[in-house]
Formats: sequence, structure tokens, C-alpha cells
Amino acid sequence: MWNEIRFGLAGALMLLSLLTLCTGVLGTFRFRDALQRMHSAAVNDTLGLLLAVCSLMLAEGLSFTSVKYLLVLIFLWVSSPVSSHLIAQLEYRSRVPGKEER
Repeated sequence: MWNEIRFGLAGALMLLSLLTLCTGVLGTFRFRDALQRMHSAAVNDTLGLLLAVCSLMLAEGLSFTSVKYLLVLIFLWVSSPVSSHLIAQLEYRSRVPGKEER
């Protein structure tokens, strides 16, 4: 009984993760400004990763693999905002003053 509930919750979390990541892709294509695109991708990426890794940890159960999943999540949560911030700084500094995007 517990296994069916656990895998059902894991599947629901994975579908929610997929929905979140798809909205991030939609936001990336919808916005015109590069900084808005990056913000949309970074926010949805963080939530999508959390849901996906929680789903995998729930499906796996309490094991060493779950600890590995948690370490991967922590690494991605540290590296993704840093890389997004650096790319955003590069974009902001390389803009030509007075030029507006259409």
C-alpha cells in the first residue's frame, strides 16, 4: 500500500516539475529582453529541479542514492544562480546606451 502511494506522489511531483520547466521554456521564448528571459529561466529552473529531485528521492526511498540526489540538488542550487548572475552582468555591461530592443 505504501509503495503505491509513494510512487503516485513521485509521479505527481515529476509531472509538476515537467510543467514548471515547460513554463520556463515558454517564458524564455515569450519575453523580448535578454534579462527577462534569464530571470524566467533561472526561477523556473530552480523550482523544477527541486520538484524533480524530490520526486526521485521519494521514488528511491531512504538510501545512499537519495543522498547523492540531494548533493546534486545542492550543487545545482549553488551553481545555477551564480552562472545566471554572471551572464546577466555580461549582458547588462555590454548593452549600447540609448539603444532599445524591439
